[in-house]
Amino acid sequence: MPEKVVITGLGAICSIGLSAEDAWKNALAGVSGVAPLTQFDSSESFIHIACEVKNFDPENYMSGKEARRRDRFQQFSTIVAAEAMKQSGLEITPENAGRIGVIFSSAIGGLHAIIDNEHIRMTEGPRRVNPFTITMVMSNGAAGLISIDYGTKGPAFSIASACASGADAIGTAWMLIRNGVVDAAITGASEATINPFGFACFDRLGAMSRRNSDYSMTPQPFDKNRDGLVMGEGGGCLILESESHARQRSAIILAELAGYASNADAFHITAPSEDGAGGASAIRIALEHAGTNFDQVDYINAHGTATQLNDLSETKAIKKALGQYAYTTPVSSTKSMTGHMMGATGALEAVFCTLAIRDGAIPPTIHYQTPDPELDLDYVPNSARQLNVKTVVSNAFGFGGHNAVLVFKKYTG
Repeated sequence: MPEKVVITGLGAICSIGLSAEDAWKNALAGVSGVAPLTQFDSSESFIHIACEVKNFDPENYMSGKEARRRDRFQQFSTIVAAEAMKQSGLEITPENAGRIGVIFSSAIGGLHAIIDNEHIRMTEGPRRVNPFTITMVMSNGAAGLISIDYGTKGPAFSIASACASGADAIGTAWMLIRNGVVDAAITGASEATINPFGFACFDRLGAMSRRNSDYSMTPQPFDKNRDGLVMGEGGGCLILESESHARQRSAIILAELAGYASNADAFHITAPSEDGAGGASAIRIALEHAGTNFDQVDYINAHGTATQLNDLSETKAIKKALGQYAYTTPVSSTKSMTGHMMGATGALEAVFCTLAIRDGAIPPTIHYQTPDPELDLDYVPNSARQLNVKTVVSNAFGFGGHNAVLVFKKYTG
């Protein structure tokens, strides 16, 4: 029988906190990360707001030389991995290095490095392009750098499945540990797409909120008046271990990662399946892997992007998966506070799910004002809720029809 997989370390950086604990505290307080853009002049854009990581200086975490050789998404990955590793107390030695994996993703990779260096090539010539551009651009760069930083010699790679990338990375690490390939893994995702090109691309899809003048009430997941996502950035990291490995070194176990499922809608390159069938199937399979019944789910951390199609499809998926229990299960979208961090979103939300179990608290969906008749679940509007949380489902759905679902449980030994 496969061993349990447990969580021993967490790391996070996002628009509402520079650490996992700060972000979690602000999530429970309903703090919004939305603010006017600072990273570029948005005067030619239709959108002037974002969920940027605030007061961020990479040289507070690494040398200037390292910072210059790492794209912003790689800087975030370095930071969250360091935080998670410190909390876990996991030590990498020559003896165990081959049994430690790094599965760390990004949906898009080094978009800043692409844009910056193409501008340099066009204005200053090809000889002025940063020689580290390729390593800054490649989406597997974060996994490679973390492996180098800590000397891990087990599997090290990334998974690109759009906004499901972070959840798929964590789920893949879970499978590697359960199957005995590795004893532990540094896993998660990071993303940094807040630049003129990223904004232009997502806005052209009609996916982004344009409430520039009154951004205090956007994004609005599951609200009747939702008008799109707000782009976020940052990263999340978990240290996963087999139960025996964690217990052998007397690690503090925060929760169990009990189930994972991944599938595809095979429907449309950007739109989710209209009836939510793909998401519902992923939820059911993940719960089966976790040995959990539909009536045992205490909380669902939704994908909840605040787009018209996603929120409707996800609501239908939850109803299909849980049946009558969907109406009594709290569902919230922390993207209402952090914005949509693209490939990193599932990783940050996995951190929040773990902490919801630890603290017995469910973060709210803020900005919720007007119910949508078609969206009739309990979306935990505007205020956090205290609850003995034993089982949490986390949904991550991505362009291309990718669905990834994780199930977390309170660890009982």
